[in-house]
Amino acid sequence: MLRPCFLVIDREFPGSISTRKLVIETAKFNVITAYSLNEAVETLEAFPAINGVVLDADTSEVPCDELIAKLRRLKPELRVVAISGPRGVMCPGADHHLESFDPRELLNLLRTMQPDEVKAIEKQEERLNRGEQ
Repeated sequence: MLRPCFLVIDREFPGSISTRKLVIETAKFNVITAYSLNEAVETLEAFPAINGVVLDADTSEVPCDELIAKLRRLKPELRVVAISGPRGVMCPGADHHLESFDPRELLNLLRTMQPDEVKAIEKQEERLNRGEQ
């Protein structure tokens, strides 16, 4: 089973890892984290099988539309989820925009983006719960 992989572009804080990365991994998705525009572009170049991007619309050192355009030059079909607070930056170039930091909303959205893979993950989880391999 090939698990979906998301690139998370997040703020970097000393001594911490991305909370979004941890949240997304609870859904059994793979996550690669980038903390800058350059790192995001380099990561997508190195790992082109990424299924989507989750970014904090307020974080980037460049406007989020510019960031998305740079990423889509590498992978035009790339789907992007932009997250901001209710009065945060809107990112018209994103496929989805969440005006909430509620992790459940993010996970629900990511699951709808990868329905076949989510079904496979759930079936595997059921097999594991029954003690099967």
